[in-house]
Amino acid sequence: MQKKIRTLPVIFLLIALFAAACSPTLAALPAEASNVINDVIKDNTTEQNEADQPAQAEQPPIAPIEPGLLAAYESTLINIYERVNPSVVNIRVVGQALPSSVQLPDMPDLFPNLPQIPDAPEFQPPLNRGLGSGFVWDTQGNIVTNNHVVDGAEKIEVTFSDETVVTAELVGADPDSDLAVIRVDLPADQLQPVQMGDSELLRVGQLAIAIGNPFGLEGTMTVGIVSALGRSLPASDGLAGGLIYSIPNVIQTDAPINPGNSGGVLLNDKGEVIGVTAAIESPVRANAGIGFVIPSSIVDRVVPELIENGNYAHPYLGISGISLFPDLAAAMDLEKDQRGAMVAAVTPDGPAEKAGLLGSDNQMSIDGLDMQAGGDVITAIDGEIVEDMDDLIAYLSANAVVGQQVVLTVLRDENLLEVTVTLEARPAERAQIVTPPGEASERAWLGIMGLPLTPEITEEMTLSADQQGVLVVEVQPESPAEKAGLIGSETPVTINGEEILIGGDVIVSADGNDIATVQELAVYFQEVGPGEQVSLTILRDGTLITFDVVLGEQP
Repeated sequence: MQKKIRTLPVIFLLIALFAAACSPTLAALPAEASNVINDVIKDNTTEQNEADQPAQAEQPPIAPIEPGLLAAYESTLINIYERVNPSVVNIRVVGQALPSSVQLPDMPDLFPNLPQIPDAPEFQPPLNRGLGSGFVWDTQGNIVTNNHVVDGAEKIEVTFSDETVVTAELVGADPDSDLAVIRVDLPADQLQPVQMGDSELLRVGQLAIAIGNPFGLEGTMTVGIVSALGRSLPASDGLAGGLIYSIPNVIQTDAPINPGNSGGVLLNDKGEVIGVTAAIESPVRANAGIGFVIPSSIVDRVVPELIENGNYAHPYLGISGISLFPDLAAAMDLEKDQRGAMVAAVTPDGPAEKAGLLGSDNQMSIDGLDMQAGGDVITAIDGEIVEDMDDLIAYLSANAVVGQQVVLTVLRDENLLEVTVTLEARPAERAQIVTPPGEASERAWLGIMGLPLTPEITEEMTLSADQQGVLVVEVQPESPAEKAGLIGSETPVTINGEEILIGGDVIVSADGNDIATVQELAVYFQEVGPGEQVSLTILRDGTLITFDVVLGEQP
């Protein structure tokens, strides 16, 4: 489009410029001239700006928010809270004093150790106390919570939303899914069970509503979204270090979750329970927008078994493995994009060995990390594709039971095979902290996280099959163990779906007394106190070494 030339305004503009050189103001010109000049400057500036601006696509108008939408959202939250809050309870536990390194996760200590009272005979420090959450499962008095909330409790006290307070007894617990059931003695008409939802139908972005008792503040509701699906979470016992079972298909949410929320509910927009709030990822032990929730699909399977039998039997294959990745695949002469779960080792006399699965037969270094290679690669289970170890663990958790036969598709020497395995029950042996019982003020401290040797671990570490001792998984900074020179484990492996570190020192005796388990080491420490010296015999790289360790006081 051509611009129309304006002649008269240009003349006035020249006059104005000339006048400005003589320092008069624009107001000194006749009013008509001043107005015309202002109009010309405005017109020219507008046209110039339009010429300089790139052409922009016409934006659709922003639809205004209808007032009714916000009211409906608020009404939904209010209705959900009023309906579900009576089902959510506050749980208070009292148990034996625990070392600080194994405090129950997400549970604030409301009664820190009191100072020594002068002249008070045999003053005993208070027992460990903590708070958590739970929810009513049925009208028989069964209440669901996290295992780590009630683990080790000598007394369990439940407070309902109407301030009713009753004691509860433990019915059953499953550390590997971090779930537990407790029971209260109340009439059925005083119990309002929750409605369970289907976590398998969840999608990222859906509304997520948490109700629990953060920091002991009963009946607190927070709101967020489902942030991610299919996460893996270490089971509660693994939080202390060492042997770890993974809980699959965990829900991630940004709904604020804090200590005390553990065992509470995560709800969908219908007020149905889609999971049990269990843990947070935070550098300050408070909400950082990353909360983890045990999905209702696991709760629905585990809880009825806990009520019926007091425990839950997890199926397992009897393998240690690692997810195949490009560098490992290339080292095994496979296609770089090959995926699956590689069998690093099979448990002696376990289901996988009985079925004929083969573990790795050589070791190689990738990016400075020594790892097993060359074993069978599981690419599918019962026809379902296995991309990594998490897929395998998730399938077993969701679809298999002890005694069931599963068909594994296995890549071996570039050939695909089908192997039928009869699943067995997962062993219950757990990792422990090497800290003896006793009064907190008199507890001797070594400062390691230890794990009893198992056949799978001895095989992974190429030790004698009958070797006994305590594997040092982690050495705590500034601890007596670190000062004495003990070395922790650095090589990660997966054994029966458990992520552990191996390769560290193995404690085989203390002051000449053979040590076969973590408990034996802890019991021996009970006989000594802080400041006393203990002679530990260590197996390191096939050589026995003796260290003199001066035990410290538990921090």
